[in-house]
Amino acid sequence: MLNIGCHLPNTNGLYGMASIANMIGGNTFQFFLRNPISGKLIDNDNDEIDKFKKFSKENSFSKIVAHSPYTINLCSSKVNVRKYSMKTLENDLLRMDLVEGNLYNLHPGCHTGLGIKEGIKYIAEAIGHIFSKNFKTTLVLEMMSGKGTEIGSKFSEIAEIIYESGIKEKIGVCFDTCHMSDAGFDFQNLDKILEDFDKIVGIDKLKLIHLNDNKNPIGSRKDRHEKIGHGYLGIEVFKKIVNNRDLKNLPFILETPGGLANYAEEIAFLKGLTE
Repeated sequence: MLNIGCHLPNTNGLYGMASIANMIGGNTFQFFLRNPISGKLIDNDNDEIDKFKKFSKENSFSKIVAHSPYTINLCSSKVNVRKYSMKTLENDLLRMDLVEGNLYNLHPGCHTGLGIKEGIKYIAEAIGHIFSKNFKTTLVLEMMSGKGTEIGSKFSEIAEIIYESGIKEKIGVCFDTCHMSDAGFDFQNLDKILEDFDKIVGIDKLKLIHLNDNKNPIGSRKDRHEKIGHGYLGIEVFKKIVNNRDLKNLPFILETPGGLANYAEEIAFLKGLTE
């Protein structure tokens, strides 16, 4: 069974989002715990957690994914931003632990002029400090497109963050197909990508896939998501991904444009590609 869903607005709480995901054919979903731009916490009713747990079990849900707000930057050149980011990340993990065993997806950060090595050091130190506490949520580092001063567009950068954090057993990785195509990864040669990832990071670290087509050609470093099959990646790439033995049991999250109607169509379409 394909574990697939999409990013949903967090307006109806976990149970409400699970119901919507199920309605459009999904068995997982991604959401923001906070407003992604302001970082303001979204107030949800904790009383519904038991309803969510019961519903997700009855409907064979895969792991769900909280996505960090864009205000988090663990490697900013500004000390106050780094402190805010650590506090926000820790608070978000505390909330996610109420439904323990799921995923928290994090953009590694932008070094804003510090340089990649210094940026990696700050990210690793922050994650190591936060996870010295016994969180039961897995932190997932998202592969990035490499625009601006982003860290995380290369496997070597992700591997170094994991190693230097000292808590590698609590960290996973998210492949974003649009980001990685923009960073220069050729998904026509998926086997080579996975072989390199296994050598540099370890295939056991791959925990999540963001399925997005790309509005721009490979190597563009622009991060512009497109509907499945309407961009430069194309349908054959997604067929390879959903049938690959190392990937097919992971949660797949759509972040494509078009809203719920489009998500429902894409979920049905991708299910139809499975062999």
